[in-house]
Amino acid sequence: MKIYRSKIGLELVIPVGLLFLWISYNMYLNQIWIGLLIMLLTSVFLGYLLRSIKYRIDPDNLHIYGGFGSHKNIPIQDITKVVETHNPLSSAAASLDRLEIFFNKYDSVLVSPKEKKEFIATLCLQKPTIEVLLKKK
Repeated sequence: MKIYRSKIGLELVIPVGLLFLWISYNMYLNQIWIGLLIMLLTSVFLGYLLRSIKYRIDPDNLHIYGGFGSHKNIPIQDITKVVETHNPLSSAAASLDRLEIFFNKYDSVLVSPKEKKEFIATLCLQKPTIEVLLKKK
């Protein structure tokens, strides 16, 4: 059983962080202390959510955890293909450097493990027939 943490992409963190800083600065200038407290608590909450995204691979299943009890279980035998993507759809992925995992007939999920190649290798070790499509660099 191996646990992989989600990569946290600066392309998501910097814009949100700058927006929060700008709003917080304006609240400080206007002495809106309750708003400043709400911004601080929201920042801590978002940080927790980003840090809690993880993926666990055991011999039979891929488990995707997204924070606050969010859990998706995918049997590895149902996985057909893994494709490297930058798809911005909402998912349990804290970076736009993602993998789209196709399973069953029409289902897919987006993940962003830090150790992408090791993650793919672990999946393929469990099921060698998984098709892997990586972008050329």
